[in-house]
Amino acid sequence: MKKVLVTGAAGFIGSHVVRELLAENKEVRCLIRPGESTRNLEGLDVEKVQGDILKASAVEKALDGVDTVFHLAAIFSIWMKDWSRIYEVNIQGSRNVLWSCLKKDVEKVVFTSSIAAVGIAPGEALSNEDTPFNQYTLGSHYVLTKYLSQQEALGFAKNGLQVVVVNPCFPFGPMDTAPTPTGQIVVDILKGVNRAFFEGGINIIDVRDVARGHVLAAKKGRAGRLYILGNRNIAMEEFLRLVGRVAGFDGRMLLKMPVSIMKAGTAGLKWLSDNVTRKPPLSTPSEIAYASQYLYFDNARAVRELGLTFSPVEDSLKDSIEWFRENGYA
Repeated sequence: MKKVLVTGAAGFIGSHVVRELLAENKEVRCLIRPGESTRNLEGLDVEKVQGDILKASAVEKALDGVDTVFHLAAIFSIWMKDWSRIYEVNIQGSRNVLWSCLKKDVEKVVFTSSIAAVGIAPGEALSNEDTPFNQYTLGSHYVLTKYLSQQEALGFAKNGLQVVVVNPCFPFGPMDTAPTPTGQIVVDILKGVNRAFFEGGINIIDVRDVARGHVLAAKKGRAGRLYILGNRNIAMEEFLRLVGRVAGFDGRMLLKMPVSIMKAGTAGLKWLSDNVTRKPPLSTPSEIAYASQYLYFDNARAVRELGLTFSPVEDSLKDSIEWFRENGYA
């Protein structure tokens, strides 16, 4: 790697990838969507260029002189007034980036997918990179677009582009400005508004470990391969209790909610969003359906082939909680 381009550089994971690259003395160009906040990039010695990945000419211009690309730009949403944009950005935008990389003879592309694009094994069994995708009927446009865009990337790999796919699990850590779904759980616990849990579990990982996994994928990843970037598999109840302990709320009473009730309640919230408020609800039935599975993943490939190591999740949660508190989120 000599000069790299990072799309989605101002985002949560993207800004940490930028920092990881700068720590290795790489020359970094950040592609910024027009009007996007660059708060996460303040004070960093990077080149910032504005451009929309839906415009192929803007992407090609951003690639001038670049040998490595980290493509992270994507939309995450549980609800939109018009779902067409998530398909345009996540699929067509990714296609534009991949085509431009192929035409420009870029040496390596790290394509950020998601564990949402990986199949879910039954029960509490671990899913891995070879678990067939089986979330077609979930009803989540985000999950579907992440899978379809991942298939685009793998198709380019079969046609000669040196593209490696990384699949981050649920990241947390400082600078989660949105915040992400994982970060929002932490914020809600800090505010005292989230004391309920339901069946299911997630795989959590420090966002800085995810960023390091991206850089390792550029160095050691094999074209056409998926690499799950995850650390600890943890049940939702245990995760809530862990956050509470780290935040100093140990002993708070938690309430187990049946998934059926959560789905019914969020169906009402979604109806209000669709017909009255036209604003995103707190959750939706499809989000509950996905999260109530045991989203447990095997990170053995990333450990074995990339050499990825992990930070203690307790230390990472402490950093996350401190950042949210210092920045007025809770």
